[in-house]
Amino acid sequence: MLADDSKADTTAIGRIEGVKGCFRNAGQLQVIFGTGVVNKVYASFIAKAGISESSKSEAADIAARKLNPFQRIARLLSNIFVPVIPAIVASGLLMGLLGMVKTYGWVNPDKALYIMLDMCSSAAFIILPILMGFTAAREFGGNPFLGATLGGILTHPALTNAWGAASGFHTMNFFGIEVAMIGY
Repeated sequence: MLADDSKADTTAIGRIEGVKGCFRNAGQLQVIFGTGVVNKVYASFIAKAGISESSKSEAADIAARKLNPFQRIARLLSNIFVPVIPAIVASGLLMGLLGMVKTYGWVNPDKALYIMLDMCSSAAFIILPILMGFTAAREFGGNPFLGATLGGILTHPALTNAWGAASGFHTMNFFGIEVAMIGY
């Protein structure tokens, strides 16, 4: 992290022996070195500059302060949603496989294999509020398990889910406020 990015001559840095490239990205000045060289350069830089090492989270915080408000919001949303993408993709792929199994009659819907595929393919979507609560709490500096618990409230069976909301839902009087009993 540089205090003033404008003082860095990226062209001159790019001409240094061993440097593969130099550019600015996400509020950071990044210098690319070849394999095995980067650790030696880093250790030498820390020693010569007389500074202490920073953690990845400290470096990310410093870089985030250099971003404009739109970039900060995009980064925040990315940090919340991106960790959940693999679970959603895996569930989606299994849903596709389940659809093929059902369409072509490869497995009887009463068989254990079909039931297991159905459970695995819908799991990430069923607990999506829990996953989002976990990552959001972690991003905002809260307790991720408390965030997951708050997300879990949306999946509670006492609440009408999205499929049942079309046929009506109940409300609850909570200290004079009518609260719709609709979950995820």
